[in-house]
Amino acid sequence: MRDDAAVTRWALAAGAGDESAVERFVAATRPDVRRFVIYLTGDPQVADDLTQETFLRALRTLPRFAGRSSARTWLFSIARRAVVDRVRYDKARPVLVCTEAWQNLAEAAQPRHLPGVDEGVVLEDLVAKLSAERRQAFLLTQLVGLPYAEAAAVSGCPIGTVRSRVNRARRTLTAQLLT
Repeated sequence: MRDDAAVTRWALAAGAGDESAVERFVAATRPDVRRFVIYLTGDPQVADDLTQETFLRALRTLPRFAGRSSARTWLFSIARRAVVDRVRYDKARPVLVCTEAWQNLAEAAQPRHLPGVDEGVVLEDLVAKLSAERRQAFLLTQLVGLPYAEAAAVSGCPIGTVRSRVNRARRTLTAQLLT
């Protein structure tokens, strides 16, 4: 449904407590919100979760919706914030990279004319070349699977330092594998 005035009326009525208006509002806007979230994320499975999150946020704040803009515009701004929050949340979480992923990178980077080079040995050699601090942070978080907070406790340094060391180790290893 593309009638912004009707959608806005339903949103205002829903905010006032009209349950049938809530149903009409959600039914009229859900496909557009989902399409918008898919456009932003590129992932239909994630879009389903974020669409649901958008409506949960919207329904919680619907009583405060004053209608200064169309309800559709208001809803899309909530959807955009939900996507941004998810991206920030995902970026703040440690990324575990399995040994196989690094071995695949090592394998792809090997010259084709050198038979018998074991990718695990190559990866081990590259990790061994990292500074002791970066190697420890990388191994604790990426191979052992410790959360950054626990790796920081083991290392005796702040969590931000561990994050920085892991990030630099990844960049160094990736650069070495691709050269």
